[in-house]
Amino acid sequence: MRRLRAVALGISFALLGSTAAAAPKVPSAPGVDTSYTQITGAGGVRLGAFVVTPESSGPHPLIVMPGSWSAPSAEYLLGAQRLARSGGYTVISYAARGFGDSGGRIEVAGPEDVTDASSVIDWAVEHRSIGRIGMAGISYGAGISLLTAAADKRVHAVGALSGWADLGESLYADKTVNVQAAESLLALGRLTGRPGTALKFIEDNYRKGDLNTALELAPERSVSTKVDQLDKGKPAILLANSFEDGIFPPGQYVDFFNRLHTPKRLMLQPGEHGTGEATGALGLPNEVWSNLTRWFDHYLRGAGNGIDTESPVQLKPAKQDAYRGYASWAATQGAQHRQYLSAQGIGAAPASWSERIEAGVPSPADSGTLILSGALLGYLKAPVTAPIPAVSRNNAGVWSAAPVATDTPVTGTPRLAVTATPSTRDTTLFAYLYDTDAHGNGQLITHEPVTIRGAEPGAPQRIELALEPISWTVPAGHHLSLVVDTMDGRYASAATKGSTVTFGSSPQHPATLTY
Repeated sequence: MRRLRAVALGISFALLGSTAAAAPKVPSAPGVDTSYTQITGAGGVRLGAFVVTPESSGPHPLIVMPGSWSAPSAEYLLGAQRLARSGGYTVISYAARGFGDSGGRIEVAGPEDVTDASSVIDWAVEHRSIGRIGMAGISYGAGISLLTAAADKRVHAVGALSGWADLGESLYADKTVNVQAAESLLALGRLTGRPGTALKFIEDNYRKGDLNTALELAPERSVSTKVDQLDKGKPAILLANSFEDGIFPPGQYVDFFNRLHTPKRLMLQPGEHGTGEATGALGLPNEVWSNLTRWFDHYLRGAGNGIDTESPVQLKPAKQDAYRGYASWAATQGAQHRQYLSAQGIGAAPASWSERIEAGVPSPADSGTLILSGALLGYLKAPVTAPIPAVSRNNAGVWSAAPVATDTPVTGTPRLAVTATPSTRDTTLFAYLYDTDAHGNGQLITHEPVTIRGAEPGAPQRIELALEPISWTVPAGHHLSLVVDTMDGRYASAATKGSTVTFGSSPQHPATLTY
């Protein structure tokens, strides 16, 4: 319970959340007019909102910013004042229904939340002199912004930061539950908000272990199901996320980005959920918010700042300070390396082999702690580590490559292909890719879980697993290590102690690592 409370607190800070529900005081800022109001949303629910308007005469482009999960209306206030002062925007920062100083109940980015966002636009059109319209938000606010852009053609540009495109894939990636994320979000919903029918439905079925039913509401709340609507309206969409985001992992953003045919930009950097852009919401210098401002300047104000001609994919490598641009996600892969797993390690030739491990036993390989581990990498360049020689081959598959002669990039989406034969119907595998030095100290590059459900015991299962996107440089003299085990403290595992998993490879179905 202590660990759960610590994780919940960490997410609360990361999402800039607050339990305050009273109407807040209105702080002043030079060059802008700041006021507090309540705007009527779907079903008559009153939404607490800060409205920041430049003192210059309008019309001004409008930016609507829905609040994050558990956050009050003041979440983006300082960032909004900076946007209004420097860019001439009218900005409305409001708390999503069920949270903070807004009424109603939490509907998990449902139709009511989309109608609320459109109602805020309606209010601005009626009460302010408005130009073109954009939306932006962090986490929950990012998801609502994308969904609103698909439904409301008045939205010309979106900045979706640390959000989701596919809610089901985010919360149940490869049929595996991220327990730390699920428990923390549910706890925050109860502590800081008023759960509605949708959230209660999800939690009730989650508690019963019926994830398929719990996520029946996910498609309607996933903008990945509404790409055709976005392609018709063509809002300019900027997506930003962190490689280590433990709530909304970046892989689902990459898939969504690749399907879009609108003006688009994808920014990925080291860090955890919300950490890459949190300082921007506070009005402080921030790379993501600088790009967001340039994005709105071009697509809402018509500024010729060149952002539309820059490489649309921007990746900041782990432990480095500068973004690198790519013409597409496919271009991040470059000349891909395909190497083969063998009984001896990772090499250039396919081989036939099998190796059995005991399942349900933890190993030193682990994805780290939600929020904390990713934040340490993003802020302090300190990744999750594991002593690779200490990983027992009795309960984990371990493969190591030869040391690289020169600095070697691992960029894009690494992929693992292997045949796994579980002795039980259900089991979970966790794949970890490490940058390992000459002493066997491994730094976690990326990872991914996958759960096999309903398999015939003893029947081989072909696993084709995409690990989370990454940009990493393996220094000369280091080597890649791949570990696959069956337990991880962040996730629920279907593996049971006493069961086994046999990994194997054949000429017809070779085991490979592609990066």
